[in-house]
Amino acid sequence: MNIQVNEVQSFKLTTGEEIVAKVIEIRDESVVLEHPILTALSPQGLQLMPGMFSVNLEKNVVLNKHSWVLVGETREDVRNSWIQITTGIQPVSKSILTG
Repeated sequence: MNIQVNEVQSFKLTTGEEIVAKVIEIRDESVVLEHPILTALSPQGLQLMPGMFSVNLEKNVVLNKHSWVLVGETREDVRNSWIQITTGIQPVSKSILTG
């Protein structure tokens, strides 16, 4: 598995849903995630929304390893949106400034 602790990763669940979250810990049968956010397609494009509405956002959640079929590195624009939604911080894009 290519799961990295302290990295934002994307998980495709067996239900068809996709979650974006920061991996806090990898266990034998599960992973501990921070701020799981669901993705959804809309006419405006990819949207991010809370993965759980009733969860205490100060606490991490546990995802059973048997609950997903795919996991991978989250693309930069989605990762930046996740960071902005969960922290309020606008990440700086990697670019060359000229002037």
